[in-house]
Amino acid sequence: MAVQVGLRDLYYAVLTKDDPTGVTYQTPKKVAAAINAKISPKTNSETLYADDGPVETASSLGEIEVELEVSDLPLDVQAELLGHTVSQGVIIKKSTDIAPYVAIGFKSVKSNGKFRYVWLLKGKFEVPESEYKTMEDKPEFQTATIKGTFIRRDWDNAWQKIADEDHPDYVPNIGQNWFSAVEPPTA
Repeated sequence: MAVQVGLRDLYYAVLTKDDPTGVTYQTPKKVAAAINAKISPKTNSETLYADDGPVETASSLGEIEVELEVSDLPLDVQAELLGHTVSQGVIIKKSTDIAPYVAIGFKSVKSNGKFRYVWLLKGKFEVPESEYKTMEDKPEFQTATIKGTFIRRDWDNAWQKIADEDHPDYVPNIGQNWFSAVEPPTA
């Protein structure tokens, strides 16, 4: 059994259509060098009691909290993820800016050298905290963290896609094209 030992190639794609007729995304773009990705789905469960004991249980998926730590969050990426604008190298953040829905994709190497590929399909990010620290005699890296909330798509109720290279049914062109498009073109 192989386990995750790495994280790389963090991409995002703006969601442009999600309705009962289909889903479309813009072409994926690289965010920055990935350090950490934390995905925390929320589930709600209830148990029905009858005849002095539990007789049925049901669960439903709620929101999915996502936290990404990256080496840097370039201004153009921030602007696109959060609905801000960039003009002449200056990011302009307004209280009226609205973050678009996006998909987030990455891959993770496993202990057997094979990759796991992941797409989170529909979410919005919130304005990240900023912290700056003076430089001392020993350099200290100041990385960026951004948090978002993901939900299921309207089109098909899907919220995540995962592919494993070491799965017996895996088709090699899946990984080769993983970051070309969130949804492969249909013929």
